[in-house]
Amino acid sequence: MEIITSEAKSASYDTTLLRRIVKITVFTAAFVLLPCFFFYNSAFSFQFLPISAKGKEAYKLDKILKNAAMGDKTVILTTVNEAWAANNSLLDLFLESFRIGNNTERLLNHLVIIALDQKAYARCTTLHPHCYALKTKEMDFSKEAFFMSHDYLEMMWRRIDFLRSVLKMRYNFIFTDADIMWFRDPFQRFYSNADFQIACDYFNGNSFDVNNSPNGGFTYVKSNHRTIKFYKFWYSSRVTYPGNHDQDVLNKIKHDPFITKIGLKMRFLDTAYFGGFCERSKDLNLVCTMHGNCCVGLSNKIHDLGIMLDDWRKFKSLTANTNSSSSSWTVPQNCSLKSFHKRHSP
Repeated sequence: MEIITSEAKSASYDTTLLRRIVKITVFTAAFVLLPCFFFYNSAFSFQFLPISAKGKEAYKLDKILKNAAMGDKTVILTTVNEAWAANNSLLDLFLESFRIGNNTERLLNHLVIIALDQKAYARCTTLHPHCYALKTKEMDFSKEAFFMSHDYLEMMWRRIDFLRSVLKMRYNFIFTDADIMWFRDPFQRFYSNADFQIACDYFNGNSFDVNNSPNGGFTYVKSNHRTIKFYKFWYSSRVTYPGNHDQDVLNKIKHDPFITKIGLKMRFLDTAYFGGFCERSKDLNLVCTMHGNCCVGLSNKIHDLGIMLDDWRKFKSLTANTNSSSSSWTVPQNCSLKSFHKRHSP
């Protein structure tokens, strides 16, 4: 039979007590530190990184906009994808129009080209100093986006959301599609008291009339609380009118009481100055921009816009005594209005 002495009992008691203290300490540490670990890990993974990434992109965009902005924080913006930025494609024609226009080459200093894919960005950096790569997760905007296709709609709505972010950064902007040729400084033809000005496919003669047919490819927008609210409303309305592009949705919401409620001052631009294939600017002495609208197919646009630039060069080469009566557009050609209307008729 084993005899347990008092010293042995004391040692056993001390050992047991120590084990309990260690267990309690470990349990307490786990109870306190484990939630802290998960909180830290969660904060790092789901809060810090996205905010940091978002902040980095915002900083990069702001730096580019700041470098390109005019004195009143106005920038000129356009978007291109790989198809539009390719060699001898629309971007080349677009930039050339600035170079041969009247007093427009200087405006290139204020142009920011928004690239929708990596190849477009790479090409942009070889041609122009102000390029920004707009990253969109799980979307490929590199190929030609056919009118009203899924990619086309996604691209148009991504553009509206991006423009809203530019307004929130307190920059005014002219947004111009890259299939718009610039021949004169448009600022002389803008309305001084408007928040939102937009070109038209067809202009009825009244710049206040919401029954005009606006084209979202050319807008001049001043950053203020009214335009920021308007772009937010415009973007959210894509849910109200699913399957429609931004221009169709604009045609629906331009009558909405919300526009009056926020006090947005909207004006429509005369096609005499801001024309296109839908409705040409008839007088080359007045034209500021011409849009390759009412035209289906990238190759057709490139063909006819190239001819348009030739028409402008011929106009400039004429003497002041003859240009007003003898100059006219020889386009559209491949961009036949008859074929366009036939394709898009109900």
